[in-house]
Amino acid sequence: MPKIAGGCLCGAVKYTCAAEPIMVALCNCLHCQKQSGSAYSVNVAVPKGSLQFTSGKTAIYQDTGSSGMPVYRHFCANCGSPIFSDVVARPELDWLKAGTLDDTSWVKPTASIWCESAQTWVKQPEGVASFMQGPPAT
Repeated sequence: MPKIAGGCLCGAVKYTCAAEPIMVALCNCLHCQKQSGSAYSVNVAVPKGSLQFTSGKTAIYQDTGSSGMPVYRHFCANCGSPIFSDVVARPELDWLKAGTLDDTSWVKPTASIWCESAQTWVKQPEGVASFMQGPPAT
């Protein structure tokens, strides 16, 4: 099992997670594109409640997902680093931003989601399950 630990750019927010990751998803939705400032966001899905914050506290922006339900986007109020998303439509998971991990050597996408809104120049990785919208329920 990978060691899951990380934090924000400035170091004010740090976390650990003892749970096994459920999936690593490339999210191509327009909201993740805007939040990440990139073509997609790399997210590590972990069981809800398994993230433990060892320092700092996240600020929260309440977004609205395609389901019409809230998506709580947690970030560092000091440096702005996105830390994780709490998607109410997927109550069993928290979506940790892979770029905040201390060790990313084990991160390999297992799914590419919201491909219907992917940038036209983005080629989805071979051998990775692709979904036009969100992933199926776990």
